[in-house]
Amino acid sequence: QVQFVESGGDLVQPGGSLRLSCTVSGDFLGFYSMGWYRQAPGKQRELVAAISSFGITTYGDSVKGRFTTSRNNTKNMVFLQMDSLKPEDTAVYYCNKSPPGASSWGQGTQVTVSS
Repeated sequence: QVQFVESGGDLVQPGGSLRLSCTVSGDFLGFYSMGWYRQAPGKQRELVAAISSFGITTYGDSVKGRFTTSRNNTKNMVFLQMDSLKPEDTAVYYCNKSPPGASSWGQGTQVTVSS
């Protein structure tokens, strides 16, 4: 029913910044709480940030103070601003509903933090 397309990932140096974007199609974004998830090779997928339909945000402990999520319901988009990036932030980043439930996953966007 709902499709997610992530973009904005790149190779950046430690301490750098990236802004990820997620475009949602197939439904009105404003109906849902949304989350940003990441998965590093050999590790479990983790929720790093979430934003309710009203804009209330929560963050994982590892990214608090460094990441900020926002949304534009009119454009059907969700964003993740990542600052002070660390090598351990390296992962494929996905957006989805929070919780994802039965929703399918997009391709994700690769974020690599390395010097």
